[in-house]
Amino acid sequence: MSLDRPVAPNPYDLLPAVPSFTVTSDDVTDGAPLKDDQVADRGNTSPQVSWSGAPEGTQSYVVTVFDPDAPTPSGFWHWVLVDVPADVTSLDAGAAAGELPGKAFHVRNDTGEAGFTGAAPPPGDMPHRYFLAVHAVSEPTLGVDADASPAVVSFNLAFKTLGRAVIHGTFQH
Repeated sequence: MSLDRPVAPNPYDLLPAVPSFTVTSDDVTDGAPLKDDQVADRGNTSPQVSWSGAPEGTQSYVVTVFDPDAPTPSGFWHWVLVDVPADVTSLDAGAAAGELPGKAFHVRNDTGEAGFTGAAPPPGDMPHRYFLAVHAVSEPTLGVDADASPAVVSFNLAFKTLGRAVIHGTFQH
């Protein structure tokens, strides 16, 4: 199967500019193919992620993985972790399946699961990009609950993001 369509822009380039800070991962190298652990049918494990240098006033974080290249008008959310405490600056690989820090919680991703779902583009489709983003939030809570959609989380982030750190991996079947 080959879907003839243009590459979507970096979704964060479409939002109002905010300061950046540093994000690193043992599992996601910016612009490089994902490790098998982050692929749905090979490991399905949330990536390790660390961050530093968030803007002053950061009171919590939201961690997301988004694929803008999914063959839908709205992309595909793979992970949405909300209300990570401000004193947390890293998550271990597999953290999405374990005990979350503080009062952090997942909203359902686009598979309907509360947690992480690995890369699973249609076989033969173009390489997909998986944007791992850490959003520094100006409030201790984003003000949503676990029934919120990823779109509602994103809408709330538009008004409460102090900074954003982004790296992306790729995958193609």
